[in-house]
Amino acid sequence: MSRVPIGLELFSVRNELAEDVRGTIKAVAEMGYEGVEFAGPPRHSAQELKDLLDEFGLICCGWHTPFNLVQEDTLDETIEFNKVLENPYVIVPGIPGELRQSRADWLKLADTFNGIADKLAAHGMVTGYHNHHVEFTPLDGELPWDTFFGNTNEGVVMQLDMGNALSGGADLVGILARYPGRAGTVHLKPYTESLGEVDRHAGFRPVIGEDSVPWDEIFHICETTGGTKWYIVEYESDAFPPLEAVERCLKALKGMGK
Repeated sequence: MSRVPIGLELFSVRNELAEDVRGTIKAVAEMGYEGVEFAGPPRHSAQELKDLLDEFGLICCGWHTPFNLVQEDTLDETIEFNKVLENPYVIVPGIPGELRQSRADWLKLADTFNGIADKLAAHGMVTGYHNHHVEFTPLDGELPWDTFFGNTNEGVVMQLDMGNALSGGADLVGILARYPGRAGTVHLKPYTESLGEVDRHAGFRPVIGEDSVPWDEIFHICETTGGTKWYIVEYESDAFPPLEAVERCLKALKGMGK
């Protein structure tokens, strides 16, 4: 498989982005990131953002799109917005708690996402789901992650967030192996299990390369059977200033040959 490019989840630098969108995108590009994934409801027009990405040679490698923006009455507008950005990855970063209380709820969500995927396919797009930690606590005898991805089709990307999943006790390599070809984009988020034993949030403080995610194994499976098209860095602790943290993560990945 050819080299997997590296993008940045802009939620990592959300405050900087809100204060200075152009300056932040410029800084991210100058670090050496090749793409960016936006997050949340749009604050700028799609054309304004596309012009900035073109100016600094970046690709939109995803948008963390709130669940309410992929409903029947909002999906068409979301599609048109992402067409301008030339973004094929409409990823949902979480589900409202009241909609995921049981295995039956997760099965219903799987049907919903299959329907979204069918509508997006006509536009050369896919949807996807990004985990936190709750997906790895069994519900009615099965992990919600398996209930969901065992019942969705290939138009639903399995955007495994390594740090979030590890904090929930997930077997990262086992998950990637169980769903070949489904990990179109993945989140490279660091996590250290020993630090998270007492306080989950403390586990997110180390940067990539100083944590306990089994990166070599992750990269091997992503680049062989995982079907991964983008590695997306996300860092969410306050151990370092955000722009410094994401630059440290990228340098570590470069040091690993990525």
